Amino acid sequence: MDEMTSSSSSSDLDDDAARDAADGTAEPADGIRESTDPAAAAPAGRDRTMRGAALLATLIALPITLLVAVLAFSKLSPDAPAAAPTPSATSARVQSTAPVEMAAPALAARPATVCRALLSQLPASIRDLAQRPVTAGPEQNAAYGDPALTVACGGTEPTLPSTDEVWTVNQVCWHLAEQADAAVLSTVDRETLITVRVPRSYEQPLQWLPTISSTIVASVPSGGAIPSGCQR
Repeated sequence: MDEMTSSSSSSDLDDDAARDAADGTAEPADGIRESTDPAAAAPAGRDRTMRGAALLATLIALPITLLVAVLAFSKLSPDAPAAAPTPSATSARVQSTAPVEMAAPALAARPATVCRALLSQLPASIRDLAQRPVTAGPEQNAAYGDPALTVACGGTEPTLPSTDEVWTVNQVCWHLAEQADAAVLSTVDRETLITVRVPRSYEQPLQWLPTISSTIVASVPSGGAIPSGCQR
């Protein structure tokens, strides 16, 4: 029995020696072979240090990469249009404050009363045109801006062809007559004539009438031979 055990042990040792000879690795005396993998042999602390260094390098490189990408994109993209300049006080319309020359014909009692009511209610400005003094008849005349837009109350009613077109602005009907230097607008549906003269430099003369028309409705009664084309 002892001989069989001894023979078996010798055979096992011979087999191990043969395997050692085949792979060129010596069998340790205690029969426990250590791993030859460097990664397995490296201490755990060193492995954590290497991973931390790699993470730090990645965190440093990422912002630099993003910055380079942004700079490259900004060079390739078209320039943004410049913002439009905002209006300033210097860009406002320059206006004279000198008196505007206007005629002041004598008015009968009733038209004079109506005109005083109208002039007392006209605003201090019409759009961006400030009111200016007049040389005569402030109770029946008003002027705005430079060149002057004028408002005259009273006078002789003009004779208008029945085929002429009339324009309704804020419930007031106006006749438009074109002159070389101005558009002349006259009321055709009021008890007392109101005449507005708009210089050529002010485009679209009807656009200057809404405020004046609203004041006329509040102070000058309807009347006269109202044309059929006047719709209010």
